[in-house]
Amino acid sequence: MVDINVSLVARLIAQQFPEWAHLPIRPVAHSGWDNRTFHLGSDMTVRLPSHAAYAAQVDKEQRWLPILAPLLPVAIPMPLARGEPSEEYPWAWSVYRWIDGENAVIQPIPDPNALAHQLAAFLTALQHIPAGGGPDPGPHNFYRGGSVRIYDFETRTALETLRGQMDTEAARMIWETAVKTVYQGSPVWIHGDVHPTNLLVRNGQLGAVIDFGCLGIGDPACDLVMAWTFFSEESRQVFRSALALDDSTWARARDWALWKALITLADCQAQTPSKLLEARRTIAALLTDHT
Repeated sequence: MVDINVSLVARLIAQQFPEWAHLPIRPVAHSGWDNRTFHLGSDMTVRLPSHAAYAAQVDKEQRWLPILAPLLPVAIPMPLARGEPSEEYPWAWSVYRWIDGENAVIQPIPDPNALAHQLAAFLTALQHIPAGGGPDPGPHNFYRGGSVRIYDFETRTALETLRGQMDTEAARMIWETAVKTVYQGSPVWIHGDVHPTNLLVRNGQLGAVIDFGCLGIGDPACDLVMAWTFFSEESRQVFRSALALDDSTWARARDWALWKALITLADCQAQTPSKLLEARRTIAALLTDHT
């Protein structure tokens, strides 16, 4: 694995964008896993894939985010420059405009119902942008927008691992009910990783949606998982009511949420306490939500 640090970023900037070489560089406080992100001066960031599995996302974001941004109700990242691979760093990378705000895990949300409405409005706008030519589900976005059935074996293996630790039969019923459904609509744009860490909040309002590495087109079900991973029962109902999606789409959304929570719990030794807590809360919400 490449050691991505301030010194490396400084050398890349000096070599490829000398006009910015005088600007200070420091790590972003909450950088994420797929990419390492650094402040470049006061109003830019440098974002570098942390592994070859995420490298294809750079050109996708470079191409599509400038097209999507003017059509969305809140800010999204805007690429300013594309960095080239070097002898020290093997993949393309990006410079973005910095967006102010704290992610929704850190920033207290005074009105979760309002956030649910705002997120639903963002997703509705995203889904209504013409999707022709957009990237189909595949390895570049871990098949978001495709059928959750691709994770059937992984999910069933996790259920066996967790037998006796939770109500695996109830979870299996959720999985088997939805995994049989097939998306019948035309492909729509999906963000692919709608998670509170990818929502920036300012003054209690949704100010931006970031990290479009899993961007693609297809079934919107995967973009609904915050209904169980973050929202309460009340705000979940607000979120659902604000989105004009059918019951089978919501059933598949449950499966996306269930899959991620199950594999997190089954591989508990490799997870952080915060991820394990979120997974347990997600399972509890899924097993008690009968809407």
